[in-house]
Amino acid sequence: MQQPYTPPKYWETAFNCPNCGAFAAHFWGSETATGLPKRNPQSLPGLSGAICTHCGKYSLWMKSSSTMIYPIGGVSPLPNSDIPEDISADYLEAREIATASPRGAAALLRLCIQKLCIHLGQPGKDLNKDIGALVAEGLNPMIQKSLDIVRVIGNESVHPGSFDLRDDPLVAARLFLLVNIIADAMITQPKMIEETYGMIPEGKKDGIAARDKSGQSQKSSSPAGSA
Repeated sequence: MQQPYTPPKYWETAFNCPNCGAFAAHFWGSETATGLPKRNPQSLPGLSGAICTHCGKYSLWMKSSSTMIYPIGGVSPLPNSDIPEDISADYLEAREIATASPRGAAALLRLCIQKLCIHLGQPGKDLNKDIGALVAEGLNPMIQKSLDIVRVIGNESVHPGSFDLRDDPLVAARLFLLVNIIADAMITQPKMIEETYGMIPEGKKDGIAARDKSGQSQKSSSPAGSA
């Protein structure tokens, strides 16, 4: 299930680790030096480092700008683990270039949701029509809005005179969160529900099916249903 995400921030004591993705405490300064005997950030002028208490890996930051320089793309969340491998590869590529090229990252994230629509049974030739078809099938309105946000911004960001993500990099960062929210609602949650439903005894499932069939028959035989 989609969990809250706290992006890494210079000198904060707890955030989602840019390496493992877990929300964890981070040690800065002299504590960091003891964890990096060969890559001591304290010995590198202008740099600070933070060690994650969950995975033990580190991040490096420029003191002058308070920006992370390692790992690349660490300010964005890792992809949902249920995203298909080819989509995850595009997401990770977007993550790697997000700081240097937020517009390029947005375009790749748009490609991610186009492939996700194909994964969900849509043709994949026209993303706008694919989203419309999912809406007709009962798509949650909030997920529809999320899809359209990534679709429109990802498209507009690469056209001259349109939305320029260089003016508002925070929007680009939010697109990563939206892709994960979409994947959680359309892949992770249905998967979890189906797996859990499979634990119900078969006799109970037969009773549920009979109940639903009876309800449908009563609805079709009512005056409103026969009109």
